[in-house]
Amino acid sequence: MFKHVVTALLLATAMPVVAQSPAPDPVTNAPATNAPATPPRLIVAISVDQFSADLFSEYRQYYSGGLKRLTSEGAVFPRGYQSHAATETCPGHSTILTGSRPSRTGIIANTWFDLNAGRSDKAVYCAEDENEPGSNSNNYAASPLHLKVPTLGGRMKAANPATRVVSVAGKDRAAIMMGGPTADQVWWLSPKGYVSYKGVATPPLVAKVNEVFAQRLAEANPGFELPPQCVAKDFPVQAGSRTVGTGRFARDAGNFNGFRVSPEQDAMTLAFAAAAIENMELGKQAQTDIISIGLSATDYIGHSYGTEGTESCIQVDRLDRELGAFFDRLDKDGIDYVVVLTADHGGHDLPERHRLNAMPMESRVDMALTPKALSTAIAEKAGLAGRKVIWGDGPAGDLYFDKGLTATQRAKVEAEALKLLRAHPQVQAVFTKAQIAATPSPSGPPESWSLLEEARASFDPERSGDLLLLLKPRVMSIPESGVMGYVATHGSPWDTDRRVPILFWRKGMRHFEQPLGVETVDIMPSLAALIGLPVPKEQIDGRCLDLIAGDGDSCGK
Repeated sequence: MFKHVVTALLLATAMPVVAQSPAPDPVTNAPATNAPATPPRLIVAISVDQFSADLFSEYRQYYSGGLKRLTSEGAVFPRGYQSHAATETCPGHSTILTGSRPSRTGIIANTWFDLNAGRSDKAVYCAEDENEPGSNSNNYAASPLHLKVPTLGGRMKAANPATRVVSVAGKDRAAIMMGGPTADQVWWLSPKGYVSYKGVATPPLVAKVNEVFAQRLAEANPGFELPPQCVAKDFPVQAGSRTVGTGRFARDAGNFNGFRVSPEQDAMTLAFAAAAIENMELGKQAQTDIISIGLSATDYIGHSYGTEGTESCIQVDRLDRELGAFFDRLDKDGIDYVVVLTADHGGHDLPERHRLNAMPMESRVDMALTPKALSTAIAEKAGLAGRKVIWGDGPAGDLYFDKGLTATQRAKVEAEALKLLRAHPQVQAVFTKAQIAATPSPSGPPESWSLLEEARASFDPERSGDLLLLLKPRVMSIPESGVMGYVATHGSPWDTDRRVPILFWRKGMRHFEQPLGVETVDIMPSLAALIGLPVPKEQIDGRCLDLIAGDGDSCGK
């Protein structure tokens, strides 16, 4: 547990400073050119939710803080892939520190359906213990129950019980999937502050963090200034009843949703992470420790406002600044740390702004493809009018046939569903469970996989649906409606949602950039190699990436 309360959370209360590059060699005045051969004492694994490769590249020329440090001094893989088809938050986070795709982690989606469940709510949330009395997919007991494989932190702790494993995030599923079931500390943001699993006591440091959070929340935020690179994006876009594109994140006092959907959230999470590192003295003992940090604001902002307005532009600028301040604080503590930064998935801007910006073919999904409408239409065609025959979470992804169907009825429902869906102009592909199961697990460059191979990488025979519905590119899977909550989303098998940056940094390493495709499942074995932790290749899907430019091989080959 945390040992004592720090007196201040500097990152949560002060204006961040811009990160500085590592100092040159005092004798030669030349920058360091290679990382030390000894293992780092701390692994810092950062996931920026919905930080697509497109968003990363769009603002790269403007980075001056933490993102500049990573991109100008580290190993840069701008074409990383969340290689599976189900590009959602929970599956994506499950790949980052396990080295395994969702087909192995078992985390196939944010929500799937268990039609055999002995409760009225058949939906299962990925980080839920549905065996807990009273739990359901909206009001649940958070748990790592469904993660089928160990995380890097779990493997480190198994090899050396002295290892400390900490995970903090804006979302429970980010903290849980990156920390794993054996983490020492797992915390995520709620309206009450940072919380953990049911029954976990709040240690003094977390109480102090939550006190600072409450103080910040009680104060109004007048909004952020518009950086020069964001000025051209400052014009309104209408999406249903909502107008987006010109926001500055002004917030009334006490507005938690306004806090959560703003750069304030990530600043608070980074402040918490920095205080935890200092308080627990992570990275200052003989063993290597690990902290995973889930920065969730970019995702909330992308959903609420899209990815190409002032809101997203301000968020990336603030993220860069806050990361710079966070790294500076670790530097001052003298910690030998290695950083990896990536994302759980990408994202796609709202079609209304795309249509204004030279993409008139962009559209929203037809309401006829929503599970309720599909079930009604297919039941009628199958001679089962009035019965619910299809279950699903949205107008794309896994669809489940009702368990009450006879074998004959099921065959008829499947035939009618395939016929209807394959004739729809917005549908790219529909795969049956048998098709996906018969497909070998994909290998080779992730950018060359077929849609069926991407689907296989997301497939779990116990949890996946009877059909997988994939929409065409440039079809937003949020239908048109008069009153919209979210205006944009992700989850498709297309590169806008699959491609993410993967960045490694350690003081003294030689910078290089590799533009060819790699996978997020490659992160875990690459970090494991740096600390000399053996990971059997047959237990994971990823491969070790050599992080030493030129001669030498960090993978030990």
